[in-house]
Amino acid sequence: MHDLTLYDLFQRNASLHGDRPALEDNRGQMTYRELADRTAVLARTLSQHGLTKGDRVAILANNSEAYFLVMGAAACLGAILVPLNWRLAVEELHHIITDAEPAWIFFDEAHAASITQLGDLPGFPANQTPLETLPAIMATAPDAVTGDGQAVSIAGDDPYCLIYTAAVEGRARGAVLSHHNFIYSNIQTIATLCLSDRDTYLNMLPLFHITGLNLALSVMHAGGLNVIMDRFDPELALEWTEKARVSLLGSFPPILSKLMEAHDQKPGDLSSLRHVLGLDHPDAIAAFEQRAGCRFWTLYGQTETSGFVTLSPVSENPGSAGRQGLLTKFRIVDEQDEDVPIGDTGEIIVRGPLVFLGFWRQTAYNERIFRNGWHHTGDLGSLDEKGALWFKGRKPEKELIKPGGENVYPAEVEAAVMAHDAIADVAVIGVPDPKFGEGVKAVCVLKTGRTLSAEDLAAFVAARIARYKKPRYVEFVDQLPKQADGATDRNQVKALYGKP
Repeated sequence: MHDLTLYDLFQRNASLHGDRPALEDNRGQMTYRELADRTAVLARTLSQHGLTKGDRVAILANNSEAYFLVMGAAACLGAILVPLNWRLAVEELHHIITDAEPAWIFFDEAHAASITQLGDLPGFPANQTPLETLPAIMATAPDAVTGDGQAVSIAGDDPYCLIYTAAVEGRARGAVLSHHNFIYSNIQTIATLCLSDRDTYLNMLPLFHITGLNLALSVMHAGGLNVIMDRFDPELALEWTEKARVSLLGSFPPILSKLMEAHDQKPGDLSSLRHVLGLDHPDAIAAFEQRAGCRFWTLYGQTETSGFVTLSPVSENPGSAGRQGLLTKFRIVDEQDEDVPIGDTGEIIVRGPLVFLGFWRQTAYNERIFRNGWHHTGDLGSLDEKGALWFKGRKPEKELIKPGGENVYPAEVEAAVMAHDAIADVAVIGVPDPKFGEGVKAVCVLKTGRTLSAEDLAAFVAARIARYKKPRYVEFVDQLPKQADGATDRNQVKALYGKP
């Protein structure tokens, strides 16, 4: 059986948009025909070196044209792409690699030092390829590629991507997404935003995140142009927006404020912008919409839902997460999975073709979250009379902090803080942050007779987990409020210490 896969999109676009640019960076453009041809050559090369359907292919790299080649080659061979978050600490990356067991890992020069450190740890793949060497490797392919370069049968519901989500219980889990998950997600995004081959997306959100991946593939599906930035730089982003007539941006704090600061210093033409999609402060959204004349879209979604469950202009219902997408269905339910009344808070549960296949090697957990035929997100929300979703946070056992759009679970940070021998107890909470929207705060109890500075604790944590997870705020207290069973009363902690 062979039905529509992501690799089919590469081939389809080569036929429909062959001479149109698919990718552009500071070195030039790559057309859709060149992208398809080079992807096929890379797939043939990897196949001849033993990569087969179902093998995992990890990549630790900034956004680049080569990143797209690896994405396409994995799709061609039926391999499973594992995009690695380069913001993670080496120990966190090692856990992911040990769990995913990739047969191959690609990396760029910017992350070669991490690969060197990981290479000394058990379970690291023998096949390690710098992206900068891809042209030379592909030139050695012994056989010319014929046809579409695909020799294996791949179904649309086969796994394509394994994205590791934040560590809700101290360890990251891999969300398995299929070819169809991405294709249906593309279709929903294209239809909602009316994307076409005339659109240009400024690809500055990292491709290891579902939002960046979704927007990049949606614009590609529509035949538009991806302008690639390896890292967010506000001045360069404004230059690209004017030069390439960018029509679509993705944004999480503090992107909008940084863009406006740069625009104040050096005004440029923003008239090509039609859509900005993501999350940000209401004041920043209003100011940017007025300045650029574009529309900001708000959303609710997860990696597990291939991106967006809701997607609506923020102006339609300010403060809400918008209304459900064209290809998703969600409900707000109580603990018995019964719908709650309009306005009441309950768990958000979702179904539809965007819902993922499940977590990698987590059979028992998957049975729990997929009970009664719905994906139980662990998120809380309510519905209003207009059908708009109002996000209310996470269920207590899945509490989440989101600094700058990243996901941070308190349990993971608490484990890192408790590893310090001066700490007797800790509770980690989210607090308002003027730059990132929300910041990580550690409320700590020191052992008797011990001293520790906030700076030293933050540095200690940053050496063990990703730097964006370290406490931005630290407060030392004599004791934490407790419940009758001895557990930390997190609501009381937030009430007492919920300010930066």
